[in-house]
Amino acid sequence: MTQPHEEPTAASPEQLREQVEQTRQELGETVEELTARTDVKARAQEKATALKEQTGAKAAELTGQVKVKAAEAAHLVQDKLPDPVKDKATAAADQLKAKAGQAGQVWQDKAPEPVRAKAHQGAEVARDNRTVLIVAGGVALAAWLLLRRRGRR
Repeated sequence: MTQPHEEPTAASPEQLREQVEQTRQELGETVEELTARTDVKARAQEKATALKEQTGAKAAELTGQVKVKAAEAAHLVQDKLPDPVKDKATAAADQLKAKAGQAGQVWQDKAPEPVRAKAHQGAEVARDNRTVLIVAGGVALAAWLLLRRRGRR
């Protein structure tokens, strides 16, 4: 238990009123502090909000780091590829584009409308995330090349 304040006795009624008012104010502040300490639900919500903000910030930071590393890996793979491989890849890509155009025309002629609508929607999503898909493809190519190279040793 706390000890009572050892204040001098008031000399006048006005001083006594001031002491009573000060004591009331101190008591009110103490009650507010105790109420805040015992409000478990509010404290848990505050803690959850703080953790959520922390987690979101860390996730954003890690996402940025992963994107940077993936871009670096893609550039590294491109720099390491010999020119004949790059030329073959370009020729293959051109050939693939031509074949894809032909296949797309056949698809337009033969596929039912609901299937075409879903395919169109998927193509839009792929176009919107083109950079991510390119980086993922570069990383997959790099991994395949590394595994293939290690397999030859």
